[in-house]
Amino acid sequence: MNVISSKECREKFINFFAAREHMFYPSSPISIESDKTLLFVNAGMCQFKDIFLGKLALGSELRKLKRVANSQKCIRAGGKHNDLEDVGKDVYHHTFFEMLGNWSFRDYFKEKAICLAWECFTQEFGIKPERLYVTYFEGDEKQNLKPDLETKQIWLKYLPEDHIIPGSAADNFWEMGDVGPCGPCTEIHYDRIGDRNAANLVNKDDPNVLEIWNLVFMQMNREANGQLTELPGRCVDTGMGLERLLSILNNVTSNYDTDLFIPIFEKIFSLCSNLAHKYSGAIGDEKNAEIDIAYRIVADHMRAVVVAISDGVLPSNEGRGYVIRRILRRAVYAGQKLSNSNVPWLYELVDTISDILGCAFPNLIKTKDNICKIVLEEETQFIKTLSIGLKLFNNSVDKLNNCKSPPVMTLSSTT
Repeated sequence: MNVISSKECREKFINFFAAREHMFYPSSPISIESDKTLLFVNAGMCQFKDIFLGKLALGSELRKLKRVANSQKCIRAGGKHNDLEDVGKDVYHHTFFEMLGNWSFRDYFKEKAICLAWECFTQEFGIKPERLYVTYFEGDEKQNLKPDLETKQIWLKYLPEDHIIPGSAADNFWEMGDVGPCGPCTEIHYDRIGDRNAANLVNKDDPNVLEIWNLVFMQMNREANGQLTELPGRCVDTGMGLERLLSILNNVTSNYDTDLFIPIFEKIFSLCSNLAHKYSGAIGDEKNAEIDIAYRIVADHMRAVVVAISDGVLPSNEGRGYVIRRILRRAVYAGQKLSNSNVPWLYELVDTISDILGCAFPNLIKTKDNICKIVLEEETQFIKTLSIGLKLFNNSVDKLNNCKSPPVMTLSSTT
C-alpha cells in the first residue's frame, strides 16, 4: 500500500474542491479577536460566522465567497468543544488539529454536499464504500425540531439502509457554542475492521469506528436566550480532521502513526537519553502505556503551543493565554516522565513541529526562533516551580517521619 503524506492528503482534498469551483481561502489565526464568544477557533466555520448570520460589512471581502475549501487550524481546549483531558489516553483525540472543510454560502445545499463528500471519499481517496456509515438527525421534541428525513433519503442513493443511522441532538445537531449558527448535521463514520456490520458501534467511542467527516446544514441561530431563529440563508459547513483521514488512508490504527507525529516522537527519543524505548503506541493497561501516553501528550500539546504562539497567543495568566500556559505546563509535566530531568528540552521540538506544518502554515517557519525563546522561558520557570514544590513536599514528609508521635488534632468549640 502506498503511503500518503500529510502534505499530499491536504492538497488532494483542496484540489478536489478547487476543480469543482471552490475557492481556496486561507486558515484564520487560531484566535479571532473580534469574536468574544469564542476562546479558540474550534471549527473551520468560525471565520465565516458573519456570512451565516448575514452581518457582513459592505466592503467585506467575504461577500464574494460562494464556494470555499481550506484547512483550518483548530484548538479544542475549552468551552463547548474541549478535548484536552482525552489527549494521550487514546490515539485519536488532539488539542490542536487541522480541519479540512468545504463550504457553500447560499449556493448548493444537502443534495450537492452529500454528493461531493461521497465522490471525494470513494473516488478521490479510494475509500471502500462498504466501510462507511452515516448518521442523520432524528429530531428533538423538546426543541420542536423535526427529523431530517431529507438527508436520510439522499443517503439511500449511496448506502444501504442498515448503514444509515438516526442520531440525537447531541450527535446530529451541530452548534458552534452556547450562541451562534447551528443546524442538523450528517456524520460520516469509517469502520477500520470491515467485513461486518458495525452500525451498532457508531458514536460509541469505539477506536475502530471513527467519525471522520461532519456535514452541517446551517439553517438556524442559537440566540442568547436559548431560542432558535432562522438564518437569512441556507449554508453548508463541513469539517474533517486531517489527522484521522490520514490514518485511514495509510491503514494505521492511530492518528499518531503518521508523518504529523512520527518525526516528533523520534526527536523526543533523541533528546531523552534515558528513555528505554521508542514510541510504541501503547494505551490502557498495555505494556509501556504510561510512557507512550506521555509521548502523545508532549507531541500533541507542543503542536498546540507552537501554533498558538505563532498566531500571537502568548502564555499568560488570563483568557486564551492562560489556556496555552496550562497546555504547555501539562506538556512539561508529562515530559519529565520521559526525561527524568529538570533540564528544559521541550523548546527543542519547535523546529521539528514548524518543519512538519510549515508547508501549510508558512508563518510557523518565520516565527520559530521567537517561539523557541518563549517556550524555553516558560519551561524553565515551570520546572523551577515544580522543583520548589517538590522540596516543600519532601520537607513536610521528613518532618512527619521524624515525629515520635503523630500530631494531635483538636476541635475548638464554636458555641
